[in-house]
Amino acid sequence: MKLIYKGKTKDVYDLENGNYLLKFKDDVTGEEGKFDPGANTVGLTIEGMGKSGLKLTKYFFEILKNNSIPTHYVDANIEKSTMTVKPATMFGNGVEVICRYRAVGSFLRRYGMYAKEGQELDAFVEFTLKDDERNDPPISEDALHMLGILTREEYKIIKDLTRKICNIIKEDLAEKDIELYDIKLEFGKVGEKGKIVLIDEISGGNMRAYKDGKYIEPLQLEKLILAD
Repeated sequence: MKLIYKGKTKDVYDLENGNYLLKFKDDVTGEEGKFDPGANTVGLTIEGMGKSGLKLTKYFFEILKNNSIPTHYVDANIEKSTMTVKPATMFGNGVEVICRYRAVGSFLRRYGMYAKEGQELDAFVEFTLKDDERNDPPISEDALHMLGILTREEYKIIKDLTRKICNIIKEDLAEKDIELYDIKLEFGKVGEKGKIVLIDEISGGNMRAYKDGKYIEPLQLEKLILAD
């Protein structure tokens, strides 16, 4: 295996068969030792986080597969904390998409003049650039189009897919009396035709979820979701 990318929470290896191998790490994003799924720096290391994140990712990707949602997922090895995926091309240097059901985190920091903490949002979809130097700035459809990062059609496809995916996840959590506040996704293009698919992971490390009004830590979230 050849290491091709060393990320904050995962390393990426090139497999001989043309697929990629993602190695999940115990590092999570945050600031000053506190976990924050919206942060762009590694804030702390939580033992078991890599395996926990992979368990949830496998769980959700297989649910999405059953709902005919296109993803890069091939299979996963929980014991080795690895996931095999189809190689995908990023949009620009990477675009992240956040779906928000409640006003918390950076949304509240930006719009606190108008929004109240925990205020309900109607699956608000927000695009941000993966750019550590500029603190992952939000970006509009017009800017994405004018800068040649996304076409307007690609923007629409990703926005529609995001709402569909996040609603599936939200409903699954609701069955376990867990409320999804927000979740961060990433998309890429696979194959010669450049089909848009969900990539990266779906875990406690990239979502905020609450039970009985209290925030659920990522490791605890995995235990609650996979309790059955």
